[in-house]
Amino acid sequence: MFKPLLLAAALSAALPAFAATTLIRDVRVFDGQRTHEHRNVLIDGTRIADPDFRGKPRAETTIIEGKGRTLMPGLIDSHVHAYRYLDLPLLFGVTTQIDMFTGVSVMQEMTARMQRGENHDRADLFSAGTLATVPGGHGTEYGIPIPTLTRPEQAQGWVDARIAEGSAFIKIVLEPGNGDEPTPSLDLPTMKALVDAAHRRGKLAVVHIATLASARAALEAGADGLVHLFVGEDLAPDDLAAFVKLARSRKAFIIPTFSVMESIAGVQEQDVLEDRSLMALLLKEQVSSLKASHGNTARPEKLRAPRAVVKALRDAGVTLLAGTDAGNAGTQYGASMHHELLSMTQAGLTPSEVLAAATSVPAQAFRLPQRGRIAKGYKADLLLVEGDPTADISATRRIVEVWKDGTPVSPLRASRLKAVAEEASTQQGRALELPPEGRISLFTQQKLGSPFGMGWMPSTDDFMGGKSIAKLAFVEADGQHAAEVSANVRPGFAYPWAGIAFIPGSQPMQAVDLSAAKVLRFRVRGDGQKYSVSMMSKGLSIPVNQPFTAGEGWTEVVMPLSAFKGVEASALTMISFNAGPKPGEYQFQLADVRLTEE
Repeated sequence: MFKPLLLAAALSAALPAFAATTLIRDVRVFDGQRTHEHRNVLIDGTRIADPDFRGKPRAETTIIEGKGRTLMPGLIDSHVHAYRYLDLPLLFGVTTQIDMFTGVSVMQEMTARMQRGENHDRADLFSAGTLATVPGGHGTEYGIPIPTLTRPEQAQGWVDARIAEGSAFIKIVLEPGNGDEPTPSLDLPTMKALVDAAHRRGKLAVVHIATLASARAALEAGADGLVHLFVGEDLAPDDLAAFVKLARSRKAFIIPTFSVMESIAGVQEQDVLEDRSLMALLLKEQVSSLKASHGNTARPEKLRAPRAVVKALRDAGVTLLAGTDAGNAGTQYGASMHHELLSMTQAGLTPSEVLAAATSVPAQAFRLPQRGRIAKGYKADLLLVEGDPTADISATRRIVEVWKDGTPVSPLRASRLKAVAEEASTQQGRALELPPEGRISLFTQQKLGSPFGMGWMPSTDDFMGGKSIAKLAFVEADGQHAAEVSANVRPGFAYPWAGIAFIPGSQPMQAVDLSAAKVLRFRVRGDGQKYSVSMMSKGLSIPVNQPFTAGEGWTEVVMPLSAFKGVEASALTMISFNAGPKPGEYQFQLADVRLTEE
């Protein structure tokens, strides 16, 4: 008697819960490649049952009207660093992320969730895991111990170890830095050996580049794709033609990542920041990353070269993929994808080409099965929007519904809208009152004190694995009560530093609302070398810097907080005064540090 019941219980535990069918009726369909008018698309459970349903739906089928709307595959962001906010992309219609470097444990957890069919509340993730770089090279600056290599004979063992960890493809860094801040990088024989090692194991090899020369070298070595382009004002016609010819002949794909190139050029995603429907889904700390920027000064002319390259690649038929490099300053998961689509159209692609570059094209390029298309049996990862994005790419922002594995995302979107609204209402009127004259440095022989927070302490790269040293002492000179900072900036971290930090919270990285302050003022003198003020607020993973020089005589330095792009004074976590990244001995004196209203 109990055997049938036990069998039914076992089956219900082993199989995903049955999902009622859904019919999107009379909808325009962009299927990943082409557009079809007046389609009926049937979802059954986690799959697309029929992309052109013509029968009579079952009584229990949920009907969604599609008139005036467009249904498309869920978006695929082909370049992210997915170390946080793993649910955020779904809210903006990004159902798959291709990750170019994250923690191995994150990659493995996400892979396991996907294999168990339990990832309906996050975007799927296909990751390179650990990137290939040299000691002190790009990718080592985040304080995560990673295996590096320096010789071609190490390549096969390195690749095999990544595959054993679960890497879906191999990411290689070819990044020599610039003249002012050179960065150690893989040599060309080792890079070529890595590409060959990946191919021997049937894995794609993609390369991070930052210059035309490194882009050419990667393609000549047989890389399957470039995961960036490069900023620059102009490119000689012959150089452009030769690069495009090479990319086409090698059948490589290219991910321009305009979102991060614009950040490098100091250009913000103003269209996203001004879009209320997008911003309503971002918590304050997530907005901070969007407002940040790699470039301190806006230099839009540096985008001329990548736009010209993308236009020429498109005209030559080279495969282009949409990717944001989200996780970087000036970007945000999901939201930046809509900006990336706009930027690609501005570079010369049609809206339909851009939609393909965000759906079917990356699915094919990265060998991702049964996604990126609206076709029978494919995953029911779908995005329904008002209007026609094949005519107006901004229509992708007018989201009606997102489905992930057939599950509607609207409850998650509603929950986030509520959370953002509640955060805005509860944070009003909580600004900390500034001390008299705004002074936050109360330096005496007994203590380098402050009117609030943990106060002043050494700031070094040691917690990131660096070897730099900072020593603090009180000095009284020329009527100034000052902190004397003796810094020894040592190699050992990609961007070493040493100095002095003010921690406004009662514990490290606690956010404090100092929105009453608009200006940072301080007096400084020293050895004539260049230094930087670094600020961080909740949500930022990399400090925002502004330079200053510590000359022989006392000088007052005035910096508006608005100069620190992306830093939210209402959630400030740190202000530091640092030497570096150039190794060497430094010494300066800091006095009369104030946060003022003007």
